Amino acid sequence: MRAVIWTKYGPPEGLQLQEVEKPSPKANEVLIKVHATTVTAGDCEMRSLRIPLSFRLLLRVYNGLTRPRRITILGQELAGEIESVGPEVRRRKEGDQVFAATGLGFGAYAEYVCLPQDGMVETKPANMTYEEAAAIPTGGLNALHFLRMARIQSGQKVLINGAGGSIGTIAVQLAKAFGAEVAAIDSTRKLDMLRSLGADHVIDYTQEDFTESGESYDVIFDVAGKGSFSGAIRSLKEGGTYLLGNPSTTRRVRGRWTSRTSSKRVFARTASYRPEDLVFLRELVEAGKIRTVIDRRYPLEEIAEAHRYVETGQKKGNVVINVEHPRT
Repeated sequence: MRAVIWTKYGPPEGLQLQEVEKPSPKANEVLIKVHATTVTAGDCEMRSLRIPLSFRLLLRVYNGLTRPRRITILGQELAGEIESVGPEVRRRKEGDQVFAATGLGFGAYAEYVCLPQDGMVETKPANMTYEEAAAIPTGGLNALHFLRMARIQSGQKVLINGAGGSIGTIAVQLAKAFGAEVAAIDSTRKLDMLRSLGADHVIDYTQEDFTESGESYDVIFDVAGKGSFSGAIRSLKEGGTYLLGNPSTTRRVRGRWTSRTSSKRVFARTASYRPEDLVFLRELVEAGKIRTVIDRRYPLEEIAEAHRYVETGQKKGNVVINVEHPRT
């Protein structure tokens, strides 16, 4: 089968399309014929090792000091069709259309991947194409994880900083589904898209600093974890919640201190994935409450170019990779 192999740490040129052995499902696994996957900011950070120093050192120890050895195929989410199942599989069958998250196991940049039947594999939303469904798991699971911690109540004011990416676009829709009044922050070119997703207010960070507006919020979700920490805390109502995606160690420490010394809560936990959350997201999609935004599409052989585009920070929603299979 064809797969994109991660041959070296650093620039996108280290991703090479190669022929590798097609995997076979273990007793409790399903073999998925991948039709679509995505390129996320997390994939780019992993490939280039643009991650905190402590994690970078741990990854090199685990995955190879000079080049990738254990994890050699990146890609965290996909949609496709089950081609075969292991002898102990009962919940899935050949021909099932599914969407899935591979998480830190990666492996989605390939024509085929094996995943446990009880893992992050669920029936694809009936009203979505493979392309659209492939862009749900990573953004959806992360957005759901954080917003649930805030326990959003109907009528609350929620601010999403960095709303225009894969996590933010779904977070906007989830917050609206939970009954919130939503303000979304991103760059000029993404504002119309955010309005189309239901944002009640949009803020262009290139023109306005939300921390100086005088507005206060019940919940602030900083998707990238890079906004002004002190400014966000000032903009929170008493008893409000600050959600930090991808936070630095310093922000984690400041968050713990703020939670202990004030009525404001700060959450900076790594997202956990649960199969039932994929079911929940599928049901919201089928009810018309969530959709995915696709900015660009690339074939598998142009995945390095897709990584370059994602690294510009300009993508609106998701960048999808189409995985074509030879006719037999």
